[in-house]
Amino acid sequence: MAMTELNLVLLGPPGSGKGTQGERLQEDLRLPYYATGDILRAAVREATELGRAAREHMDRGDLVPDDVIVGVIGERVDSTEAADGFILDGFPRTEPQAEALEGRLSELGRGLTAVLLIDVSDDEAVRRLGGRRTCVENGHVFQVDFNPPERDGVCDVDGSALVVRDDDKPEVVRHRLDQYHDKTEPLVGYYDGHSLLRRIDGAATPDEVAERIRRTLVTLRLEADEAI
Repeated sequence: MAMTELNLVLLGPPGSGKGTQGERLQEDLRLPYYATGDILRAAVREATELGRAAREHMDRGDLVPDDVIVGVIGERVDSTEAADGFILDGFPRTEPQAEALEGRLSELGRGLTAVLLIDVSDDEAVRRLGGRRTCVENGHVFQVDFNPPERDGVCDVDGSALVVRDDDKPEVVRHRLDQYHDKTEPLVGYYDGHSLLRRIDGAATPDEVAERIRRTLVTLRLEADEAI
């Protein structure tokens, strides 16, 4: 059957550029981009029940418990805006979450198209995240080496202050990377075993990574068309 929807998961360590590529894909493909971290940070700012439950874990760089987040993602995926597909970033992070997502999609008569693994070394991840600055008003992100703001410490978009998020500080980044290797990296083998994994070298420039992803998606569409 021809590919009628594009359901993607972005996988990779903190600092791999998943957010940058997710936003590009959102613009190019006109699909909703669900970054779990953004959803949770919004809940923290609004001090919702979910936000209060998530905050203590996020501040330590720990993963948010499954029961807090599985339902939230399920609601997003089962929405009108996601009818033609979606881009998930930050979920699933563990095999039980992957199985929960698979089960939910199966209930909806859907499935994943591909899992894009954007990979970088730990040292590169720490360097990238250490240079990241986030605006306090709307969460716009800059990077002092690759995408610096026009004025130091000021968001180009809304003029609010740029700060280093707690979970971008080096000691927390290292902890997040340990969590990734321990709990999330097994998903590489899981999705490879389901023939869904596509590997992308994240050490290249954002433009080069975007082009590699574009070529990967073209190949997926060709494979789907040939399978008719």
